Amino acid sequence: MADELVLYTNPMSRGRIARWMMEEIGQPYRAEILGFDASMKSADYKAFNPMGKVPTLVHGDMVVTECAAICAYMADAFPQAGLAPEPNSRLRGPYYRWMFFAAGPVEAAVSNKAFGLEVPPDRTRAIGYGTYADVMDTLEYALTRNDYVAGDRFSAADVYVGSQVLWGLQFGTIEKRPAFEAYGARLTARPAARRAAEIDDALIAKMQKPA
Repeated sequence: MADELVLYTNPMSRGRIARWMMEEIGQPYRAEILGFDASMKSADYKAFNPMGKVPTLVHGDMVVTECAAICAYMADAFPQAGLAPEPNSRLRGPYYRWMFFAAGPVEAAVSNKAFGLEVPPDRTRAIGYGTYADVMDTLEYALTRNDYVAGDRFSAADVYVGSQVLWGLQFGTIEKRPAFEAYGARLTARPAARRAAEIDDALIAKMQKPA
């Protein structure tokens, strides 16, 4: 089908974010599971994603990589799901603001923390996220103003921001502040979030089962 949705992913990757987004959208899709081996670095796959990483979304003849971009694209491609504010809505600003804050400063700060990398105090002005503490305080600011990042209604931005928060809380790269834990609890209660997790967790269990 020309408009078929195909998600290239691995259940032990950031592809879990895209999987959650697909479940929120509620459209039929096919998942192609790639291993962290030659399949992810194959010439055929790198024709879609030259990075040789997952996830990648193929929608007809449209190719979208990067989790935040997949979330934003799917919300606009299927507006009936109600996962993005209208283009002329005053909520469009915070929707973009916090989604890409998570894709930029949050991703960079928590990745550096995970690998024990610290920016020298006299060089924090030279790096986009400033300091880890700045990022955590700003993220807390975003999550204490409303139930969701773009107001009182869940959106695709929450799939991305929420995935960063939940992952960070699980692995200790995001501090366990009450605002973060309350936000995470709201998100994990969503049926689509549970479905996505169950699908990927079952795939992991199958992969780890002895032959």
